[in-house]
Amino acid sequence: MRLNLQTDYALRMLMHLAVNQDRLCTIADIAERYGISKNHLMKVAHLLGRDGFIETVRGRAGGLRLARPASEINVGDIVRRMEADFAVVECFAGGAGECAITPACRLKSVLKEALEAFLTALDAYTLDDLVRRNPRLRDLLAEEAA
Repeated sequence: MRLNLQTDYALRMLMHLAVNQDRLCTIADIAERYGISKNHLMKVAHLLGRDGFIETVRGRAGGLRLARPASEINVGDIVRRMEADFAVVECFAGGAGECAITPACRLKSVLKEALEAFLTALDAYTLDDLVRRNPRLRDLLAEEAA
């Protein structure tokens, strides 16, 4: 299974904000730090704000920050909100083009079980778990105090 780019960027943005929780961060700074598109990050920031993971502060001295403590932001929740669907195979989506072996196939239930295990594993972690006591990450993502 592969997470979409939007989910990847959302997780990276949230980790950046968690490391820099004592200041506002700009999309431009985050984009530069990761070497990714500012336009893509703007879309991700909009979705994260809509879903209550981040807050945006407008104006000249504005920026982004976590909407709640990193210890209250669950990795599984982020992934579920950012992924459009979890149809890892055609039969998950249903509808037209149904596979010829669907009536006898056991693969769908096996893949469903695997997907549930994947999400359960992510549910065991918070954003804080990813950044707390991680000095190497802090060195890579910490912004200088203004």
